[in-house]
Amino acid sequence: MPAGSYVMIGRMKIRKAVIPAAGIGSRLLPLTKAIPKEMLPVGDKPVIEHTVRELVASGITDITIVVSGGKSLIQDHFRPNPALVAQLRADGKTAYADAVEEVGELSRLGHITYLDQHGPYGNGTPVLNAARNAGDEPMLVLWPDDVFVAEVPRAQQLIDAYEATAAPVLALMPMNPAESKRYGVPVVADDQGNGLLRITGLMEKPKPEDAPSAYAAIGGYVVTPGIVDELRRQTAAWYEHRTGEVYLTDAINVHASDNPVFGQVIRGRWYDTGNPGDYLVAQFASALAHPEYGPLLRGLATDHLA
Repeated sequence: MPAGSYVMIGRMKIRKAVIPAAGIGSRLLPLTKAIPKEMLPVGDKPVIEHTVRELVASGITDITIVVSGGKSLIQDHFRPNPALVAQLRADGKTAYADAVEEVGELSRLGHITYLDQHGPYGNGTPVLNAARNAGDEPMLVLWPDDVFVAEVPRAQQLIDAYEATAAPVLALMPMNPAESKRYGVPVVADDQGNGLLRITGLMEKPKPEDAPSAYAAIGGYVVTPGIVDELRRQTAAWYEHRTGEVYLTDAINVHASDNPVFGQVIRGRWYDTGNPGDYLVAQFASALAHPEYGPLLRGLATDHLA
């Protein structure tokens, strides 16, 4: 590993993950008025299932989904349904029975539990809620409206970066500098090789001319107890003054001022489903990659262009 790399012995293995799923999906209204945004389909699976499968494939054995009112469809989706499986098998619909059974099995493999969100506004709150079940362990935080297509799952890439550094890690992707106002942009201190960057903080949505690097933080984190401690301090301050929101980015920036923090450039394709345009892109990309639906869509496009 290059000089300046951070290798530590005795680091704790990442076994736990949190998926914050308490948002109302305002950018997708009215579509999300009755349907949680996490349950909107990308391909033949709801978007949150892509995230759960990614975590299970990366060896995570304890997944906490932080929810709010109106999210019972998420629990219903992952809950095993032996009666439905038995009915499908009795009707000779073996493939459908296997598919339903497999989704229920994800709940067991990932030991999925649900936690009601409580506390101040801000994306740091669900992380702090879930951290009460993590103790002194590091944990993954993945947003449920991202879909990654990668040979090595994004979650595994983050775990590998943590195992090389024993420090917090942020998922990064190269960005078009003109789009910097959409993202948190890392301040890069040095390049450790293989896409691993040591960073000293994040600048939220800078103007292109002010962007400190050509990378965007895209919603995947390894969070360590030091960052959780900072979230606790922020939350205590919020209850004292009742102003602002509690942001994970703010806690990372404070932690990075005195401690190593890294970014891992993710190898793969990233699809954001949090707004209508990007959601459509994710849908079409998934369909075009499907062996049955891809040719159908290409034929449809050809007919309209003819």
